[in-house]
Parts: sequence; structure tokens; C-alpha cells
Amino acid sequence: MAHGTPSSLDDMPQYLTLVRGGRPPSDELVHEMRENYAAIGGRSPLTDITNAQAAALAEKLGADVPVAVGMRNWKPFIKDALGELGARGATRIIGVPMAPQFSTLSVQKYIDAATVALPAGVSFEAIESFHDHPLLLDAFAERVFSAQPRPDELVIFTAHSLPARAIAAGDPYADEVAETARGVADRVGLKKYERAYQSAGRTPEPWIGPSLEQMLDDKSATMRKFLIVPIGFVCDHTEILFDIDVQAARTARELATTLRRTESLNTSPTFIAMLEDLVRARL
Repeated sequence: MAHGTPSSLDDMPQYLTLVRGGRPPSDELVHEMRENYAAIGGRSPLTDITNAQAAALAEKLGADVPVAVGMRNWKPFIKDALGELGARGATRIIGVPMAPQFSTLSVQKYIDAATVALPAGVSFEAIESFHDHPLLLDAFAERVFSAQPRPDELVIFTAHSLPARAIAAGDPYADEVAETARGVADRVGLKKYERAYQSAGRTPEPWIGPSLEQMLDDKSATMRKFLIVPIGFVCDHTEILFDIDVQAARTARELATTLRRTESLNTSPTFIAMLEDLVRARL
């Protein structure tokens, strides 16, 4: 289960309406988001990569355990995936939100969407978090090792920001992000690193920080090179390809610094092995 992304730029108004809980977006927001998507080629690879992850998992599990993909905010919707599995004779469904850290504002919404759309006679069990799974930490560590951090480069772990009110109400998300960062850093042998949040929503309420841009600004006084490790995401999509590769990179250039990032997990064999382990533990 994942967030979902529009199939084309023409779908942007309808997609944003779904993301905003039924509230139509302004023309300005639609224009801005179309420009953001155009900057990464016109569409996000989220659905394609999630399908590839599902196919890789299905190959590991074998023909007896069907795997389907469902999105919360676009096609194929979670309810359609549940219907597909029910039609194939499934009586028990294991839901895997493709987000490592639990939050009431992300993972819980996937679970809620599945729960209300569950076919009659079918049970549902969700995996709420895998933020500290050893294979997840290994998969991220492999990406860091491949990037070969330089001695004069500051590693910044990032995850999606959340409204501050959620954390104040007891949401464990920020603590889980910190645990993921610490687990990856320990595996890589990083003595020094920072955490930042990215992709905050366009609402007047405060969102948790520091933002990635603020972190770059603050650290640029003493550091000139940055390696971004997005540990809150498991594949390439707009938060990676635009928010980091375009927006954050532009900020880094304006500060006369350099910025690069680790490769996303996508269909990393270690990550797929983690998905298999999560599922097999519940079969």
C-alpha cells in the first residue's frame, strides 16, 4: 500500500482533490504541482516501482501467496487491490504500507482505507512499522556504502515532515525516524550525522523540523558538502526526484555547497528480502 501518484499531468486536479480529502485545489496549486512533475519528466515513477517491488516479492513468496498493489490516493486504489485478492480466493490479507515509520497521518490512513473496503468474509492484518527491521537497516546501509561518504561530507538522514500537532499528541513517527537513522549510522560506522525533515505540506500550522533547506543553511557555515540519505522513503517519487534532486540541490547551489544523495531502495534485493520476512512471519 502506498500514497499514489497521478497517471498524467491532466489528472492533477482530481489527484490533489483526493489528497486534500475532497477539497478542490486552487488553480495556483495545480499549476505548481504540474511544474514540479514536469521537472522530473511529467510523471512520478511511484506506481511503476511499487508494482516492481510487488512483483519481486511475489516471486519470493511463490504462486500460493498472491500479491496486489493498492494506492490511497490514486489508481489502483486500495479497495481495488482488496477486491482483486478477494476474487482470487484470499480469505486473509496482510497489508504492507510502503513507509518504514508508523504515523497516524500516513500509515494509519492506509490501514483505515483497507479496513473500510475489506470484502465480506476476509480478515485483514497490517504491518504497522518496520523502521528498525535489521534487513531494512542493512538495505539503507548498503546504499550509504555504495555512495562512499567522504571525510569532508556531512550525512543528513531525511524523512517526510509531519504537522507538529501529531507529534505533540503522541505520534511515534519522529522517534522511529531517529531509531532508523541511528541503526543505519551504526551499521555504516558514522560517528557524526544529522536528521532533517522534508516535503512539508502547504498548511499554516507548524510542521516538524528542521527542514532540509534550513539544515543546509545552518550547516553551510562549516560544511561545504552534503550527502542526503532519505530513510523515510523506499522508492523514487516526487519527494526524492523533485524535493531533493531539484529543490534541495538548488538550495545547496545558492549556498555555494554541493549536495548528492544515496540511491533509493526501489527493488534492492535486501529490501525485498525484508518484505518477504515481514510477510512470512505472519503466514
